[in-house]
Amino acid sequence: MKTILLVEDDPFLIDVYSTKLKEDGFGVFVADDGEKVAEAIKECKPDLMLLDIVLPNLNGWEILRMIRKDEATKSLKVIILSNLAEKEEVEKGINFGADKYLVKAHYTPTEVVKEIKKILE
Repeated sequence: MKTILLVEDDPFLIDVYSTKLKEDGFGVFVADDGEKVAEAIKECKPDLMLLDIVLPNLNGWEILRMIRKDEATKSLKVIILSNLAEKEEVEKGINFGADKYLVKAHYTPTEVVKEIKKILE
């Protein structure tokens, strides 16, 4: 079973994405605060991280930089799932090393799972 680390602070979205991912056979761990991410990675050893940008304490940009600098996590697959939809934000995400940048408003949870599966193939 592949494991997804969902980094999201909105309880509604945590519920929606956790439910959908579990229905599709994924193990799901949640970090609802940027400072909890490093510990969550050690604990669950995810195959992929679904990362929001706007988070309490440590934002998604800082988390992505931290992951890409660390030898133990630099190859972790990361999909940014954010409402920040400006072209500059998307380019920044890719330049910072995200494997994919999805705008929440443009993708249903089912479509997000399809993107996850493509990256994990």
